[in-house]
Amino acid sequence: MEYYLSLLLFCVSSSITPGPNNLMMLMSGINFGVKRSLPHYFGILFGFSAMVFLVGMGLAGVFAKFPVLHQVIKYIGAIYMLYLAYQIIRSSSSLKEVKSARRPLSFFKAVLFQWVNPKAWVMGIGAVSAFTVINLPMVSQVIIISLIYFLVGVPCIAFWLIGGVAVRRYLNNTRHLQIFNVTMGILLIASILLMLFGE
Repeated sequence: MEYYLSLLLFCVSSSITPGPNNLMMLMSGINFGVKRSLPHYFGILFGFSAMVFLVGMGLAGVFAKFPVLHQVIKYIGAIYMLYLAYQIIRSSSSLKEVKSARRPLSFFKAVLFQWVNPKAWVMGIGAVSAFTVINLPMVSQVIIISLIYFLVGVPCIAFWLIGGVAVRRYLNNTRHLQIFNVTMGILLIASILLMLFGE
């Protein structure tokens, strides 16, 4: 029982805290609302859970043998997220213009995004390394970790999506939206730098 409680607390704390997925979910809620953001939402849920499973089933071993591969993925992801941060900072000062000019992230793109998200790698590898043991079947342990991450992600990611919708009225003010976009862009850059240099 203590094992499951510890795993649950780890999954909740790592899923609810700010990071690229949650910040992008917040922005999607603001710009597109809940309904149009659902593919993005489900893409994170399914994509990250699948990533944790695959990491647990052997990718961690591949990266141990070829650490340069992990570094390449990490830096490609960082460059992509810096581009996203730049796009957020310079985005339109009108919610109506943003809606007409851009689309929310698709399910498939949100799934793929997990593989270039440094926080997702840290969460996945951290959970698998901390909550698996050698003398028990690895498959069942990794399935449990992936399932708990999925179940925990449902409310944690929804919190950020609904939070975005909740502040939309405040952000109808052009000045407020500009300040918010710059703040979110800076936070995304900070999360990237923490993932790169905070290890």
